[in-house]
This record gives sequence, C-alpha cells and structure tokens, in this order.
Amino acid sequence: MIESTTFTFLKNLSENNNRDWFNSNKEEHDKARTNVLDFVSDLIVELSAIDKEVPENLNAKECVMRIYRDIRFSLDKTPYKTNFGIGISPFGKNFKGPGYYLHIEPGRSFVAGGSWFPEVNELKAIRQEIDYNYSQIEEIIDNDLFRKYFQELDREGALKTAPKGYPSDHPNINLLKLKSFTASHQLTNQELTKPDAAKKVAEGFANLYPLIKFLRNAII
Repeated sequence: MIESTTFTFLKNLSENNNRDWFNSNKEEHDKARTNVLDFVSDLIVELSAIDKEVPENLNAKECVMRIYRDIRFSLDKTPYKTNFGIGISPFGKNFKGPGYYLHIEPGRSFVAGGSWFPEVNELKAIRQEIDYNYSQIEEIIDNDLFRKYFQELDREGALKTAPKGYPSDHPNINLLKLKSFTASHQLTNQELTKPDAAKKVAEGFANLYPLIKFLRNAII
C-alpha cells in the first residue's frame, strides 16, 4: 500500500517546490520513493498474472519515473514533479505502444492505460484495425466491467471531422476520430492506503487488458 507519509511528502513538496527545501528533505523523498517502489513490485506481480507479457520479475525501478522535471523547454521552472508516475509494459516505463500507467498524487491519483497519442504509423494501424474489427472493440468498451470502471475512452485531442480515408457515416466514426486510445479512472488517497491497494489497482488494469490486447494486435 501507499503510506500516508508518501502523500504528505508530495503535498509538502507541492508547497515548497524548490531545491533548497528538497535537499533539506531528501530523506523524506527517499522514503517515499522506496514505498512506491515496494508498491509497484507488488503491483507487477499482480499484473503479470493478468497480462502474461508483463514479466513477473520486471524491476520496479524500470517503471517508476524520475521526480525531476525537464524544464529546458518549459515556462514552468519548478524543478520537481509533485507526483510519482509509474509506467508498466513488458519493457517498463520506456516503451512505445500500449501500456499501463499509475499516477500517485494527493487528491489526483488515477490509473490509466492504452496508447497515448501513438506515432503516425501506429495511429494508422489502430484506425485500420477499428475499421476492420469494429465489432470487437465495441464489445471491449461496451463490456459492463469496462463501463463501470472507466465509463468510456478518453477523448483528449480527438478530431472534429472524419480522418482522411474514412466516411463521416462510418459506424465507429467516434472511435476513428480519436488520436489517443486511452481510458482512465480516478483513485482516492484512501483507496491507495488500504492494505489491498496493489490488488485493487491490478483489478482496474484487468478491466483495461482487453483494450491493451486489441491495440497490441493492431500494431504488430
């Protein structure tokens, strides 16, 4: 589970996002990161039983993202993220294609996954798969468990008109308009601080797994 002290550290960091404070509280950061790594190790074991392509022995350090922000091209010069981001795939966080994501931040935690703004060739392949097998993806996103947990696919960045090569009256035009194929579900601090939190997050990922498989098949 995620310790309440991890949320406390992140809250304090958001209020003191500067190097002097961080250096003075480096020990608290290290404790929080260790807690997240332990949690992710448990989560990987749970997820690997659902998605066989995720190795059970995947190192949690390969999944937990750095807390240091890249401020080179950003107007926001605060040096640290105020969350722990976790990307899980067969290759950890450094992957292209479908994967799982867990965001840990006080009051703003969530689970998500899918293909986030895939590159052009992958986007074309996914749209082609939707065109050819639209009944399959409809079955996935209309499943009661998926609907209850995620409601629907995220529509961030969706096109306003039909993509090139597809008619506006295509039976799945709303899916073809998407440029990102992801779903997300908000989590409370309380949910993540329960002893069975890793199992519950994995159950959320289980609802996402059929979509992950569909997307993987599309870009093979």
